[in-house]
Amino acid sequence: MTQIQQGSGPTALRILLGSQLRRLREARGLTREEAGHLIRGSESKISRMELGRVGLRERDVADLLTFYGVEDEEARAAVMDLLARANEPGWWHRFNDLLPGWFQTYVGLEEAASRIRTYEVQFVPGLLQTREYARAVITAGSAGIAPEEIARRVDLRMERQHVLERSDGPFLWAVIDEAALRRPIGGAEVMRAQLEHLMDLMHRPDITIQVMPFSYGGHSAEGGAFSILRFHDEELPDVVYVEQLASALYLDKREDVDRYGAVMERLCAVSTTPDETVDLLKRVIKEI
Repeated sequence: MTQIQQGSGPTALRILLGSQLRRLREARGLTREEAGHLIRGSESKISRMELGRVGLRERDVADLLTFYGVEDEEARAAVMDLLARANEPGWWHRFNDLLPGWFQTYVGLEEAASRIRTYEVQFVPGLLQTREYARAVITAGSAGIAPEEIARRVDLRMERQHVLERSDGPFLWAVIDEAALRRPIGGAEVMRAQLEHLMDLMHRPDITIQVMPFSYGGHSAEGGAFSILRFHDEELPDVVYVEQLASALYLDKREDVDRYGAVMERLCAVSTTPDETVDLLKRVIKEI
């Protein structure tokens, strides 16, 4: 059975469990429709379970293991233990009333990531934002929302940043479009503090920040922002996250990941070096 790496969060564990169930089903030569019938469900339910898109019930998993011929008690216990850990609520579940389902998945994957590469166009990436900058960004996009809810959304964003403080936290590599650094979010004082915060973060060995300068002109990522996540568990594929207005895409097919990976490599090649990033940040701060 799959060996689980330290640092795997419930979302990653659910994906691992789903892939394990898929391999067991395929080894028996069974269809998703046949498996769905067994647990009083549908083919689409089995598909969602195997992709880790939904929580899994203990009864369903136990029935599937029997159907797939897994009789060894030690093997069954290992799967059921994985199920119990996958069903544990993450810290972000207390923000469920704020988080759309499509973004809950991202927060869970972010918690389990060993490496995050991100390209941002309009804003400083959430993991690198100051509280005041985050409040300005969230307020601008939350017309009609009560101040108390805005405060909780800011708390959620700040809590996400704790992943960078963990000993097994991810290495973060961010490429930020120069436009995001010059967009006066929250006013001059907030923006200046945000840029100084980026300069401070540049001293950390687990964070790399580059800037895609205006001077370069057109480039390979003009389609917009995206992130590529890699995980501690080698059985988990890299995932590309592309956020949209009211939903998100999660891409894990090899050809999609490779395409975005190539774009990220080209972005890194033509963006500022770390020293040039610091120089650019200093220039922008002086101009504010």
